[in-house]
Amino acid sequence: MTNSISIFCDESCHLEHDGQKVMTIGGVWCDNGVKHDAYSRIRSIKEKHGFHGYIEVKWTKIAKSNVDLYLDLIDYFFDNSELNFRCIVIPNKDELNHEKYGQTHNEWYYKMYFEMLKTIIDDRLNYEIYLDIKDTIGGTRVNQLREVLSNNAYDFDRKTIKRIQLVRSHEIELLQLADILIGAVMAENRGEIISNYKRAVIEKIKNRSGISLIKSTLPSEKN
Repeated sequence: MTNSISIFCDESCHLEHDGQKVMTIGGVWCDNGVKHDAYSRIRSIKEKHGFHGYIEVKWTKIAKSNVDLYLDLIDYFFDNSELNFRCIVIPNKDELNHEKYGQTHNEWYYKMYFEMLKTIIDDRLNYEIYLDIKDTIGGTRVNQLREVLSNNAYDFDRKTIKRIQLVRSHEIELLQLADILIGAVMAENRGEIISNYKRAVIEKIKNRSGISLIKSTLPSEKN
């Protein structure tokens, strides 16, 4: 094991006027010493089910033809004690009052990123944070997240957060795993009608974790 941790972050429905009330920000993290093994294991699970090892898996792609692949990926996550996941859910963006708190939606968004990360980060360790590339303002996202982390007593000297980097999700298997877990939490908290195959993935997560996806858990909760 090392003293360096990688966190793979993603979010869903974070825009202010996207017509969606529920927003989720989350991340999968692990020790840097095990992440490449995790990449390989996820690729091998894909190949076991007849898919190319570098095909991208994500919540929106779950279907009848591949649901067993996704169920195996969920089992892999819960069987691997080195992998962890945390997310926060904002239940109703329509109730936000940015003017009252003297902030823009963009500033609030990075505060929520900090809320998600703050119980993961330990100042005795160092971290590499990876964000999925979603738009053309990625560089701004990196700079603003760095500023929020630096200004909240976690990384004044910028020694704890070694790197914040944009990556493409189809190249990073643990970011794909984060997308699946976030998608499941998002769907459950929306109460939306979903396919039987996505429902099977949600039920697998609930059964393996022993917890509801619509109630808060302690920060100390494992996996």
